[in-house]
Amino acid sequence: MKTKPYLIAEIAQAHDGSLGVLHAYIDAVAKTGVQAIKFQMHIAEAESSIHEPFRVKFSKEDATRYDYWKRMEFSLSQWKDIKKHCDEVNLDFICSPFSNLAVDWLEEVGVHTYKIGSGEVTNFLLLEKITQTGKPIILSSGMSSFAELDKTIEFLRGKEANFSILQCTTAYPTKPEEYGLNVVKELKERYQVPVGFSDHSAKIATGIAAVALGAEILEFHVVFHRDLFGPDAIASLTIEETKALAEAVHAIHLAQNNPIDKNNNDSFKTLKTIFEKSLAVNKNLPKGHVLSFNDLESKKPSGYGISATNFQSVIGRKLKSDKSQWDFLNEEDLA
Repeated sequence: MKTKPYLIAEIAQAHDGSLGVLHAYIDAVAKTGVQAIKFQMHIAEAESSIHEPFRVKFSKEDATRYDYWKRMEFSLSQWKDIKKHCDEVNLDFICSPFSNLAVDWLEEVGVHTYKIGSGEVTNFLLLEKITQTGKPIILSSGMSSFAELDKTIEFLRGKEANFSILQCTTAYPTKPEEYGLNVVKELKERYQVPVGFSDHSAKIATGIAAVALGAEILEFHVVFHRDLFGPDAIASLTIEETKALAEAVHAIHLAQNNPIDKNNNDSFKTLKTIFEKSLAVNKNLPKGHVLSFNDLESKKPSGYGISATNFQSVIGRKLKSDKSQWDFLNEEDLA
């Protein structure tokens, strides 16, 4: 039996540095039907410097990227309250660290699972720190080739890490021709670990397709509205869309666990008698008339005449008696 797809709603920077907004996201996500909520832990001094360029110049508030990361920070005490809130609403607390110091904090907070962002796949220093915790790891493959992934997977296996991999395309939003849905199967076959899909398309259909194609984990950004400020807002699902996605994915899960046996159609017996048809004549015909194709009609229900399936068996045969238009045809009517 296939396990229920694990849905992760990523908040990332959607809170824009507001602790109150972040807690509002926790309450909203808890009502959508997902199992986990994901954050990013940024500690500017540990992960960045004033020399880091903006990936995309989007902020009117921050002079540098470093300033932006500073604004996205929360204190260790605040993170503990965030984790407590997640526990209260039954959401797994998942987080992406971007420094070894962040890992230390997350261990103190009690993180459920570590998510490795696409830009950290080759950061073996950080991976070493995370593997030492023994916690589950979800690896995003967005900017990595198979050659690079092979090295990272070899490293993780050497540490006996419990990990899974997500197909991901680092483009915001991702266009259909960039989804790489085919890679879900390729990752599964290549590494024989749980695989999933990290989505930046802002489309419900993408996640549904990924699950139908074998994704066991589905991660996607969530935002209250795509017009809100933030680097990921345009590539996110709304809360309402998240609810719809969760319902659809759970329906796909039920379908996958209830295969249909096309050799057995017993459950349709009653319906078949209603929808299947019997042969009838389409005009008044005299006794002795030799039936042709153009004399025949099929009419509901079945069982009142010769089955329409067997229409060829009556062509060329004579009527034993007069027939009125729309009369059913039975074997006893034919010579």
